[in-house]
Amino acid sequence: METQKNNPLHNKTLEQILNEMVEQKGWEYLASEININCFQSNPSIKSSLTFLRKTPWARAKVEGLYLSRKIKK
Repeated sequence: METQKNNPLHNKTLEQILNEMVEQKGWEYLASEININCFQSNPSIKSSLTFLRKTPWARAKVEGLYLSRKIKK
């Protein structure tokens, strides 16, 4: 079995990532950084997760933003 000790997203669910980002930065920040409707118009964790799970490019942007924010911390 391949270990993922160098993967910063290992053991992090998309929901955990999104909750952490919303708690720390807010929906306005996410909407300004990633131009997707689920962050701009009546945002919620549930609707955002639904969209992100079906849209790989959007999920990649959220994960990339999360990683870049974690590195700068």
